[in-house]
Amino acid sequence: MYGFIRKESSFRPEDAVYRETVLSGDGWLRTLKKGETLRVVDLEGNQAVDAMFYDAHDPDNHYSAGKTIKAQNNIYLTTGSILYSENGDRMLEITADLTGRHDTLAGSCSNYYNSVKYPGDVLYMHNCKDTFMLEFSKRGDEEYCKRDLAPNVNFFMNVPITEDGVLEFADGVSAPGNYVEVTALMDVDVLISNCPQLMNPCNNFNPTPIELMIFSPEDEDESN
Repeated sequence: MYGFIRKESSFRPEDAVYRETVLSGDGWLRTLKKGETLRVVDLEGNQAVDAMFYDAHDPDNHYSAGKTIKAQNNIYLTTGSILYSENGDRMLEITADLTGRHDTLAGSCSNYYNSVKYPGDVLYMHNCKDTFMLEFSKRGDEEYCKRDLAPNVNFFMNVPITEDGVLEFADGVSAPGNYVEVTALMDVDVLISNCPQLMNPCNNFNPTPIELMIFSPEDEDESN
C-alpha cells in the first residue's frame, strides 16, 4: 500500500521551455498546458512545496485529495500516481520522482494554524495561505479568490501516520537536487507556495529555494 517508486526523468534541464527559481516564502501561479511537464526541484534538500491544482477552464473543478487517495488506495503520492479533480477528471500524473513519497493530508500552514500549533506569538509569521492569496491577487482578474483555496499536495514533505492514526511532521526525506515531475492530462492552473515555515522540522527549520522547469512533449522526444 505504501510502496514508493523512484524514477529519473528523460528530460534534460537545458531543454526546458521555462525555468525559474522561487525563494522560500514566495509563490507561483501559471497554466500548465495539456501534455506539458512541470519539474519541481528541491535545490538544497528537505524543502516543503505546497501545491494546488485547478482545471484551467473551470476553477471550481480543483484537485481532490479524497478522490486521488481513493483511486490509488494510497495516502502518499509517488511515480505513477494520478491526481484527480473534484469532478473525477484525471488532472496530472507523476511521471518522474527522485524522492518517492509526497504528502496529501497535512494541508498548508496558515496564520490561524500556526497560532494553534506552535507556542509563542507566531501570528506575524508568513505562511502558505498568505502566499496563495498573494498569487491570486497578482493574476489581475477575479477568477480566483479566497473561497478557491482547496486541498493541496505537499511535495517532499514527510508526514508519517502513527499506529493510532495521528499525523506526525518529521524530517524531510528529500535531498539536494531531488525533483518530482507532474505531466498535465488537461489544462491545469498550478499554484505553488514554497513554504516559509520556520517551526516545522519538515525542512530542518531552514526554508530554502526551489527551481521550477516546464518541458513540452517535444522535449522528451528529442532527448530519447
